[in-house]
Amino acid sequence: MCLILFAHQACQDYPLLVAANRDEFHARPTAAATFWEDQPQVFAGRDLQAGGTWLGVDRSGRFAAITNFRDPANTGPAARSRGELTANYLTGSQSAEEYLRAIATIANQYAGFNLLLGEGEALWYFTNSAAGAQPQRLQPGIYGLSNARLDTPWPKVVAGKQRLRRELATTPSHQGLARAVSSRELASNAQLQDQALDGEMERLLSAQFIVSPHYGTRATTTLIKDASGTICCREVSFSPAGDATGETSTSLP
Repeated sequence: MCLILFAHQACQDYPLLVAANRDEFHARPTAAATFWEDQPQVFAGRDLQAGGTWLGVDRSGRFAAITNFRDPANTGPAARSRGELTANYLTGSQSAEEYLRAIATIANQYAGFNLLLGEGEALWYFTNSAAGAQPQRLQPGIYGLSNARLDTPWPKVVAGKQRLRRELATTPSHQGLARAVSSRELASNAQLQDQALDGEMERLLSAQFIVSPHYGTRATTTLIKDASGTICCREVSFSPAGDATGETSTSLP
C-alpha cells in the first residue's frame, strides 16, 4: 500500500478515520478483503503470494496497516515478507506496544516499512527506515503516510490531508473518504524536486491513485470508527485501467 491518510482522535464522534490505497503490480495474486477462513477473526485483503496483508481489522476492533519504505539504493530481497507484520499482529494477542517492541529487535530482517497498529484509543507507528527508531504512540491529529516516513510532505500526502480535514467537517462517509485518495493528477516537476524526487517513475507514482498497465492502485480501503467503537470497513478493487471491479465491506462488532 502506498498511501494512508488517517484522522486519529481528531473528532469526538469519529475517533478513527482511514482512507488508503494499495499500489502493487497487477500480476501479483491477491484476494479481496473478507474474513479469513483460517483466521476468522480477521477481516482483510490477502497477498496470495506471501500470505500477508496490507491493511486489516479484527473482531475486537484492532487495526493494522503497512506501507513500504521506498529506498532506490536498497532494493535487494529481505529474509521475511513485510505483509506478515500486519497479519501476525491481527492473528495474535499481544498489545500493539508489546508487539512493536518485539518487532523492533528483528526489524532488520525486513525491507523498509512503515507500520501502523491500533487498539482501543491508541494508535502506534514504527518504521525500520531509521537506525535506532522506537515505536511511537501517536498524538491526536491528521496524518499522512506514503512510501517515506510519517507525514513526509509528498504532494499526494499534503493534498490528501487537506481533503481529509474537509471530510471531518461533514458527516464522514466511505465515498467522501475515498475521494481523499482518488486524485489521478500527477505532481509537477517542481513539486517533485522539492522532495528530491525526479524522473518519469517518480512522476507516475506521484498520483494518489496510480493507473498504468503493469503497476497501479489495486484497492482503496476506507474505515470509519464511531464513538461507540463500531468499525465499518469497505474495500473497492480496481482493474489496471482504474475501473472498479468489486466491493466488500463489514461492520464490527
